[in-house]
Amino acid sequence: MAALSSNLLFSAFILYLIATLFFGGSIKAKKDLNDTKTTNNWGKIAVFLTIVGFISQLGYFITRWIAAGHAPVSNMFEFTTFFGMALVGAFIIIYFIYRTTLLGLFTMPVAILVIAYASMFPRDISPLIPALQSYWLHIHVTTAAIGEAILAISFAAGLIYLVKVIDQTKSNKKTFWLEFVMFGLVTVIGFVAVSSIFAGAGYQEKFNWIDKHGNQAEIEYLMPALTGPHEGELLTKDGFKPLVEMPAIINAKKLNTVIWSFAAGIILYALIRLILRKRIGAALKPLVKNIKLDFVDEISYRSVLIGFPVFTLGALIFAMIWAQEAWSRFWGWDPKEVWALITWLFYAAFMHLRLSKGWHGEKSAWLAVIGFAIIMFNLVAVNLIIAGLHSYAGS
Repeated sequence: MAALSSNLLFSAFILYLIATLFFGGSIKAKKDLNDTKTTNNWGKIAVFLTIVGFISQLGYFITRWIAAGHAPVSNMFEFTTFFGMALVGAFIIIYFIYRTTLLGLFTMPVAILVIAYASMFPRDISPLIPALQSYWLHIHVTTAAIGEAILAISFAAGLIYLVKVIDQTKSNKKTFWLEFVMFGLVTVIGFVAVSSIFAGAGYQEKFNWIDKHGNQAEIEYLMPALTGPHEGELLTKDGFKPLVEMPAIINAKKLNTVIWSFAAGIILYALIRLILRKRIGAALKPLVKNIKLDFVDEISYRSVLIGFPVFTLGALIFAMIWAQEAWSRFWGWDPKEVWALITWLFYAAFMHLRLSKGWHGEKSAWLAVIGFAIIMFNLVAVNLIIAGLHSYAGS
């Protein structure tokens, strides 16, 4: 059953990749990107492949649930793949409302990167730790992920708006920050690339270290240790000696992965710029030349309008109920709890500024992009680097 689950996930990933190519073809072939009544043959094939891929990934989710005996959202691999699936599902629903294939060209690569990112984490099915043995695991985590996925659609629409509206003929703050967003996406690709290279080479080294409770433990690195564990002792013969030792509160292994990812992202981004001879945002601009700004602005806003209450239920209300059941308190200032609250406050401010202050158009698009950056920081940095009650999610 586990092997079938893995094959279904891989099939979904390949189908999403092919669908993205067809979405690109549909943009090139379509003269009016705002014609919501018809979709050309390229677009129809792209949507069909996306739906088949989604069904395949749903099959992965069901078969892994059967194999594990619990909802497969208990670690970074499972949660992130579910997040990617929810993102694709949200796109499919939005597509049948607005009938725009351009959104697929920007959304599917994000979903692909999310799933590729998930594949770098251990895939083994393991028993739930006591804190996770609750039906609230199904309710809290899946609802929070679905809310974040719907909000991610707002990011894709906001990114389209910014690529369209920002003048790429001159350098300014807007072009810099838009390109920084592109760099962030490239960095995820860098993470996948560098992780795959070291995994293919079979690289590993082990350390003895002292955790934050003063206990001695053993940790295994799958990349050369630029940041070493607290009071770490290298056990692997001829292993790489860490450049700096981290305090126990920091997950040195995961921070090391992040550093390697940024390094790979910088190199990859430099190569892309060398090939394109222009900013990535400028290279994407011809794809959005026929899109109406009001159209993508509406998609972005409605995605937040739907995603925000779903996220509120999953990440705050259901989370607090489960926290009370598991730890006998609704709130404990755990890093994950704090950043979930920060995310909620940001999107609450988004709605306030949109409805009361008239922040439409470009301002709203920037807010959508910043909101997604906060979601990704919560997913990556908080889960992987900062130690807390949710640290099991980084395993």
